[in-house]
Amino acid sequence: MAADSNDAPALSHIDAAGRARMVDVGGKEITERSAVAEGCVEMQPDTLRLIETAQLKKGDVLTTAQLAGVMAAKRTHELIPLCHPLALSHIEVELTPQAEPPRIEIRASVRCSGRTGVEMEALTAVSVAALTVYDMAKAVDRAMRISNIRLRQKTGGRSGEIRLP
Repeated sequence: MAADSNDAPALSHIDAAGRARMVDVGGKEITERSAVAEGCVEMQPDTLRLIETAQLKKGDVLTTAQLAGVMAAKRTHELIPLCHPLALSHIEVELTPQAEPPRIEIRASVRCSGRTGVEMEALTAVSVAALTVYDMAKAVDRAMRISNIRLRQKTGGRSGEIRLP
């Protein structure tokens, strides 16, 4: 159902003519900003066992995916067209195997002092870490499923703190 144009919130990445644009954050206050995102890769029990024991031919899946997530967060502005390049002060990507149901849970936390938030960097870190797990294990499990990628919390900026259940 479409909202009445008078009630619809303005989209910050659309100009008056309806064209995509990068938001001007020059007038915004520099604040400490953080974001946490999460997601998971669901898989067969045998696949999880191979990952946990580092027996896949491509190598150490968990360490490789962790590094891929960190690298992706740093390059988010190159991947998402209207994202600002940010000087990130902290990136942490954690991958945790879980037996029931068999999966790798992924959590990324990102921080910076800046004029715009780091939600996209945290989400990109989780997404690329999940894709790396999939890539490294797909030879033994094509039925893996990447799921539940979402923002968990953010702090800083005009909207302040947001914590999602």
